[in-house]
Amino acid sequence: MTDTYGNRDESPNGNQDGNRNRNQDENRNRTQHGTQNRIQTDDEVVGLLLAAGGGRRLGGRPKALLTHRGRPLVEHAVAVLREGGCARVHVVLGARAETVRARAELPGCVLVDNPEWARGMGSSLRAGLASLADTGARAALVMLVDQPGIGAEAVARVRSAYRSPDSLVAAAYGGERGHPVLFGAAHWAGVAAAATGDRGARGYLAARADEVVLVECGDVARPYDIDTEGDLVHLE
Repeated sequence: MTDTYGNRDESPNGNQDGNRNRNQDENRNRTQHGTQNRIQTDDEVVGLLLAAGGGRRLGGRPKALLTHRGRPLVEHAVAVLREGGCARVHVVLGARAETVRARAELPGCVLVDNPEWARGMGSSLRAGLASLADTGARAALVMLVDQPGIGAEAVARVRSAYRSPDSLVAAAYGGERGHPVLFGAAHWAGVAAAATGDRGARGYLAARADEVVLVECGDVARPYDIDTEGDLVHLE
């Protein structure tokens, strides 16, 4: 065989070396293709942030605009989803949506307006899931804007449990189901139909408890909510 410099290789291992090089090239190509496939799969799980609440028990201060680490809380939540592996993020806005758009820096996010936000979290969940239609998304990883104690590690754990559009996955804290929650696309219609008031998808998940994969996150996250004035101590 001839080497890369045009010299003839007369050694008995020449063919073996050539085969070995070809195999290495093939393996390298397979690895590159595999990386591309993983990127495409990653893109199938879209982060869905529910950030429409008006903060009724916070004196009417929208939760998305609460200050955390010097910036609006909605920015922090989006960053957590992205750091947890969600390349695409849809954000459902409601109370003072225009102010949120003006104050918060949310580049690359799909902003979804929910004019019925006052009817409860269920309306935001429906609006968010509807926004995912025809986007190629195969699962929605749902997070609430008012849980800053849940970080990227919890998001990554829940997201890594995605297997197919039939997946139902939820973070667990001491064995108790919490957020974030991942809904495969096969469940979206059912979740939307069941999402009423502030219950969101709780009824849907409770009826399918045997199907839900619980991923323990109690060692990396704290699932408190920012609901009242007293809860504001959790913000930094």
